[in-house]
Amino acid sequence: MSGCIDCHCHLAAPEFLTDIDAVIEQAKEAGLLALVAVTEHSGEFERLVELSDRYSGFVLPCLGVHPVQENPPQGQRAATLQDLQTALPLIEKYKEYLLAIGEVGLDFTPRIACTEAQKNEQRKVFIEQIEIAKQLDLPLNVHSRSAGRPTINLLKEQGAKKVLLHAFDGKPSVAMEGVKAGFFFSIPPSVIRSEQMRNEPKNISISCQYIAQVKGISVENVMEVTTRNACKLFPKLQKLIHL
Repeated sequence: MSGCIDCHCHLAAPEFLTDIDAVIEQAKEAGLLALVAVTEHSGEFERLVELSDRYSGFVLPCLGVHPVQENPPQGQRAATLQDLQTALPLIEKYKEYLLAIGEVGLDFTPRIACTEAQKNEQRKVFIEQIEIAKQLDLPLNVHSRSAGRPTINLLKEQGAKKVLLHAFDGKPSVAMEGVKAGFFFSIPPSVIRSEQMRNEPKNISISCQYIAQVKGISVENVMEVTTRNACKLFPKLQKLIHL
């Protein structure tokens, strides 16, 4: 087995509407074994499920309501319970397709959630989706920008066990609380902060190279260990990837 798994990508996002097939083919050419694709709102659900049908066994869908929602023309806003209510029938409809629930979580960036009411509503949306994941026995693909400790604390309080924290920006001491709880963390290519690089699956090799450099190990070792971790967290992957 060689290659790696992208545990968090946004294939149903508007930026990929015109070239999604090329993006997926380039990911295959780059040696990726599977793409764990998340959604941000109900409007992306059916597009992602269609992609998972078209690329069966390679594109694995996660459905969820992101804590940050687009609000044109004003920009962005915090998620509400109404956003979740709109999404629930589709999650129920496509539950058999799902690898995980996501992207879900908290985002306490001041421009997104500047009041306690907005933060509390985000918590309610997150809690409901944690419960859905528990009921369906699925992992959670989690966002936690500017809310590392509240996110980890809430996950633990709600009894979440299978968790991926994506692009975690909290303190190392807070991250270790997640590690002790058995949570996993994913490192995106944006770790190198390049404005020229598009955030797409083929660039996951950049994450592998970065981790290898920081830990002083080979890229091959990073690919092997992270793939095994992905299969531990997402059991359905084990049926698709022979380790």
